Amino acid sequence: MKFDIKEEDLIIKPYKHAGPIYIREQKGYFQRIRRYLSWFLMLVFIGLPWITYQGQQAILFDVAHQKFKIFGATFLPQDFMLLAGVFMAGAFALFFVTNWLGRVWCGFVCPQTVWMLMFTWVEHKVEGTRNQRIKLDQGQWNLTKIQKKLTKHSIWLFMSLFTATSFMAYFIPASTLYTEMFNLQWSGLVCFWVFLFTLCTYGNAGFLREKMCTVACPYSRFQSVMFDKDTLVVSYDFARGERRGRRKRKDNPESLGLGDCVDCNLCVEVCPAGIDIRNGLQYECINCGLCIDACDQTMDKFGYKKGLISFKSEQQMAGKQAKPMRLKLFGYAILTVAVIASMIVWLLLRTPLEVSVIRDRNALYRLDYQGIVENPYTLSVINKTQQTLSYNIALDGFDGASLVAPSNIKVAAGQMVLVPVTISADQNDLKHRVHKVTFIVSALEDSTIYLEKQSYFYSE
Repeated sequence: MKFDIKEEDLIIKPYKHAGPIYIREQKGYFQRIRRYLSWFLMLVFIGLPWITYQGQQAILFDVAHQKFKIFGATFLPQDFMLLAGVFMAGAFALFFVTNWLGRVWCGFVCPQTVWMLMFTWVEHKVEGTRNQRIKLDQGQWNLTKIQKKLTKHSIWLFMSLFTATSFMAYFIPASTLYTEMFNLQWSGLVCFWVFLFTLCTYGNAGFLREKMCTVACPYSRFQSVMFDKDTLVVSYDFARGERRGRRKRKDNPESLGLGDCVDCNLCVEVCPAGIDIRNGLQYECINCGLCIDACDQTMDKFGYKKGLISFKSEQQMAGKQAKPMRLKLFGYAILTVAVIASMIVWLLLRTPLEVSVIRDRNALYRLDYQGIVENPYTLSVINKTQQTLSYNIALDGFDGASLVAPSNIKVAAGQMVLVPVTISADQNDLKHRVHKVTFIVSALEDSTIYLEKQSYFYSE
C-alpha cells in the first residue's frame, strides 16, 4: 500500500505553544489510573499526620528539637545515614522506572503534576470546557467573568492553604497546629512558613504549571541519559498515521491517500505540556498518556484500530522484538534492592539507645592517700524509644575494679541524661598503666535494649 506523501509532509516542525495552555478535560484508561493514584496519594499526604501510635503522632519531624519520630522509633541527627539511604534507594528506583517506562513518575505521581491537574479540574468545573475558558479569557471583563475568576482563585487559595497546613503538620503536631490556627495563636515563624508554602502551591499549580516541568525541573533535562531503545515511551506511529488529514467517518482513508490520523488535534489539546506528540519524542513529554486516551477515543469513533499513539519502545516502533530484561535495567534493580536491604538490616540491628562516654578533661586519673586510683567519666544516655525507660550501668572487662554509678536512671522518651560515674581500683592490683574497660547500659523494662561502650582506665 503506497501513499502519495509530499516532501513537505515529512518535515517535522516542533510544536511551539504561545500563551497559556488550555488543557481539555479527557477521560480514559490512563486518566483513571492517574485519578485513582492522585486520590490515594492525597489521602496519604493529608491523613498520615493524624495517625497516632502509642499515644503520640505516628510521624513527626520535630526539627526544633532535632527528633524525628516514625511509628514508635525516634531518629536523631546521628541516624541521618538512614536518610541518605532513603535518598539513594529513591534515586535508583527512579532510574529503574525511568529506564523501563520513561517519565511515568512525572506523569502520574509527581506532586507538581498531581496538583496541576487538580487545579485544572477546578478550573474546568468553574469556568467550563476548554473552548469556554478560551472565550472567557478573550472576552471583556463583566460581572460573570469576575465572579468565575474570584470563585476559581478562592478555591485555589483554599486548596493551597490546606496543602500548606497539611505539610506543616509533619513538623508541628497536627492537633496543636490546627488548634492554634483556629485560636489565632500561630507564632510568626509558623505564619511565615504556612504563607510561603501557600504561595508556592498557588503559584506553581495555578500559574507556572508546565513551566516547572520544562524549565525549572532538572529531571526533564537528564532523562535521556537513562533512556535506551527498549524504554517504553509515549510514541506516535508515524507510518500508520501519515499522511494525516481530516475526513468524514464514512470516508475510506486509502482512497483519499490518508493515514489513520484524522488531524483532530485532540492529542495536543489534552497535553499538560502543550506539545504535539506527532512530532516525535520531546523532553517536555511527561508520559502522562492523556494523548493516548484522546487518540484511542477518536480511533474508536472512526472505527479504526486503537494504538496510533501508545506506550512503545524505539525497538517496537521499528518492528523489532523488545528486550524486557537488559543490563542497565537489571543494574538499577539490583542497586535499588541492595540499598533497601541494607537499610532494613541497619534498622533491625539498630538499638533504640545512644550512649557516649566522655572523660574528665581536667585529669586522666586521681590517686588518693590509700593508693586507690579513680577515673571519672560522664555517660550521655539517649532514649530513642517513645516511652520513659529506666537504665542501669554495669562494668565489664576490668577485674578488681569497682564502679560507682547511680541505679535506676530514668530517661524520658527522646531525651538525653548525663550520668557521672567513677571507676576505682587499687594501685597495687594494676599491672598496666592503661586498661580497656566496657560500660554496659541496659534498660530494666526491656532486656533486649542494651548497649556496650568501650573506654580506657588510666593509672600511674
